[in-house]
Amino acid sequence: MADNFPQTISNQIAGLSRLPAHRQFGMIMGLAVVVALGATLALWGMRPSYQLLLPGMAERDIAQAIGVLDRQNIPHRLDPRSGALQVPGTRIAEARLNLATEGLPRAEGVGFELLDEDTGIGTSRMAETARYQRALEGELARSVMTLQSVERARVHLALPRQSVFVRDRVKPGASVIVHLHPGRQLDDAQVAGIVHLVASSVPELEAERVTVVDQRGQLLSRNGSSEPAALSAQHLDYTRRIEEAFRQRIEDILAPLVGPDGMRVQVTAEVDFTQVESTREVFDPERVVLRSEQVSEDESRNAMLGGVPGALTNQPPGAAQVVAQGQVEFEGDEFREEGPSNRSARATRNFEIDRTVSHIRQAPATLSRMSVAVVVDDRVGVNDAGERVRLPRDAAEMEYLNTLVREAVGFNDARGDRLNVVNASFREPEAPLDFDARPLWEEPFVRDLIRHGLAGFGLLLLVLMVLRPALKQLAQVPPPQAMPAMAGAPGLPQPPGSGQLGVGQAPAGLPQGAGQASGEGAASLQQTQAHAREGELERARKVAAEDPRLVAQVVRQWMNQDGK
Repeated sequence: MADNFPQTISNQIAGLSRLPAHRQFGMIMGLAVVVALGATLALWGMRPSYQLLLPGMAERDIAQAIGVLDRQNIPHRLDPRSGALQVPGTRIAEARLNLATEGLPRAEGVGFELLDEDTGIGTSRMAETARYQRALEGELARSVMTLQSVERARVHLALPRQSVFVRDRVKPGASVIVHLHPGRQLDDAQVAGIVHLVASSVPELEAERVTVVDQRGQLLSRNGSSEPAALSAQHLDYTRRIEEAFRQRIEDILAPLVGPDGMRVQVTAEVDFTQVESTREVFDPERVVLRSEQVSEDESRNAMLGGVPGALTNQPPGAAQVVAQGQVEFEGDEFREEGPSNRSARATRNFEIDRTVSHIRQAPATLSRMSVAVVVDDRVGVNDAGERVRLPRDAAEMEYLNTLVREAVGFNDARGDRLNVVNASFREPEAPLDFDARPLWEEPFVRDLIRHGLAGFGLLLLVLMVLRPALKQLAQVPPPQAMPAMAGAPGLPQPPGSGQLGVGQAPAGLPQGAGQASGEGAASLQQTQAHAREGELERARKVAAEDPRLVAQVVRQWMNQDGK
């Protein structure tokens, strides 16, 4: 076969050179179109499938990412419709790691690095204040974007200019817009964390004046106007946590006995969130304690006057002399006896009575009642035939399980708790349908295989149905000098005037009238010519069946000769 290939190529070139000029030009153009189409199919089949590198990249980050991909020799392209950067799906993980090493994509917005820029000498105070506010908003947005559920964030601060008068001051406010990742959401704790983060970063900003909104315009934060709704949500969440805690206790204690799939537990808790405050003051009269005492005594004496009334008794007394009490002082014929005295005593005593003052504030959440329902599956056993069967649990085992559940949840009859543990046969679990499984035809490698297969099939059709027949036809074009010889070849029909005998004609070398000597001779001659024509036609049919192209060339040569 290797020896025939050069001969085949030479035959094809020779055949192309024997064609007319217009046919040579058409053949060359057709071969060029076929080769171009085959090259296009091959390139389309070998082209890798591109995927989005990172969503939401800024144009500045895309320009820097292109430089990184060029240094790493990673193919890339820009989507003409969206302008997003795309790389082959087989190298997307490698490209993302390289970008992360270079710190791309960078965080959106600007932060305090904005203050490092030179603003010039003539910058006004208002411009400086606006720049600081913008830098503060950027830093807060970056902090919010560190949360796993947040893709992008923007922060707007309302910082009014404060007056020197306290009554004219206006409180600042803030609003936060968060763009969440698809399928993610923020719970109440995370929203409260964002609110307190922003409120703590701005002076004199209260948490009630911070608003958080998601990309759908839904209000996530709860301010003072929605305080009752917030309390209701908190109460419901607290109740659910209590029920979950009791349910987990029951499952933990029953799982080793009946299996994790052999029970169903439901707990309903009634929680009283009423807040009660009371103050009580109690006095104990039996317990008296002297706290303080004050005693005061006063005493005074008055002298009694005596003697004969008259002028002499009205004279002032002489020098006073102190005598002992109860003694009598004599002065001449007169005596003076000590007069009466006044004496008073006062005492003030303060007693402290035992007093008890108590301020009672009951817990805002009190478990007032609890209901527990537990369903356990049948036991699994084996019968005499070795088959797997389900057997109901007996009363003693159910009582044992009931006691375990009561002790696990702290059952209290005085509180009105209810408990019900029953036995039932569970249905056999059905095989779950894997709805999340990605279809096979959506896998990137399947799309690549389909594209490669289509490209290969197209190339094969071009080679077998267009290129191969054309080249084979070129290799079989006979030379011009072989046409007359082929015309006289045995077994082929001869053109008119080629020397075939007609009816009533004598073969060459016989007299013209020899064929008409007798009627029998003419009949036999006609029969011989008919047999000869039949044989030639049969041989012509056989040659046409074996090589129809050769017959076509001979017929074409006849037509050319007739045209001349």
